[in-house]
Parts: sequence; C-alpha cells; structure tokens
Amino acid sequence: MGKRSNFERNPRDYYPTPEAAVIPLIRHLDKGSTFCEPCAGNGVLINHLEKFGLKCENAWDIDPQAKGIEKKDTLKEHDLYSDYYITNPPWDRKILHPLIEHLTFFNKPTWLLFDADWAHTKQSSEYMPYCKKIVSVGRVKWIPDSKMTGKDNCAWYLFTGKKTNTEFIGR
Repeated sequence: MGKRSNFERNPRDYYPTPEAAVIPLIRHLDKGSTFCEPCAGNGVLINHLEKFGLKCENAWDIDPQAKGIEKKDTLKEHDLYSDYYITNPPWDRKILHPLIEHLTFFNKPTWLLFDADWAHTKQSSEYMPYCKKIVSVGRVKWIPDSKMTGKDNCAWYLFTGKKTNTEFIGR
C-alpha cells in the first residue's frame, strides 16, 4: 500500500483515520471550534474530533460511507461556516495537490493528514510557502486488525491562503 510495499492500495486511498493519528493535532485546535470534513469517508475522523470537543458543521465525500455525509466533490465545494477544514485526504499527488490549492484558496485554516516525507520533496516546493505548521504523528496503524503500522511516517499539515513561515512540531 505504500511506496515500499507491494500491497494493493484501497480505492481512492480510503483508509479511515485512527484516533492515534488525531491526538497530536488536538492541542493545535481551539476548543469548541467548528470544522468541515471534505473527504469524510465513513465519518470516523469526525467522531474522533467531536470526542475532543470540536463540532462538525459540514461533511462530504465523493463516495460517502456513512449517514449524514453528503455526496459531493470537494474540488467543486466550499464551506462558508466552519473555522477549519480538517481531513485525511487521498495521498495520491494528482488528487492531493489540487485539494491543497482548492481548500487554501478560501483562506480558511486547512489541516491535512498525509505522509511526512512529502515536505522534503521537490513537488512540495510550491505549496510549502503556505504551510504554517507541520505536526509530526509518526507511523500509523491504518488497518485495525493488522499486526503492523504503515511504513510511512505521517504528519498534519496546516495550510493557509497566505505565505508564512513553517513551524515544525516534533513528537
């Protein structure tokens, strides 16, 4: 499923977000704030965030996996009401990069969970000036019944619509 394995990836990079991946993010969010989950899948990330006192205002996905999640294409949508966008997007760069561009266009703080290695690649260079913060998560156990964690370290990236310096928060 990763770049160092031969496992077939799930369609649309659908891997529900484990709570362990959310915990490092919580202290960087204002208690009681609202969010939009634009790649909501089965809503598990919403459940984790609400458990920590946030409120989901909007949730959609191109292929919703739970009630209450609207069927919408994130690249054609825009949330007017929430304080943040927060999502575990597909990591495929053909999808991820347009998502970064689209969501940050609206100048709403956008938290995205994906591989930590991305920040060290040439392809990230046009997006990093808009990355305000990187919060290290480490390796995540994406498949609950698996004995192993994923092979890639993960991080939460906070993108804004304005150029900024990037702050790195280690584990």
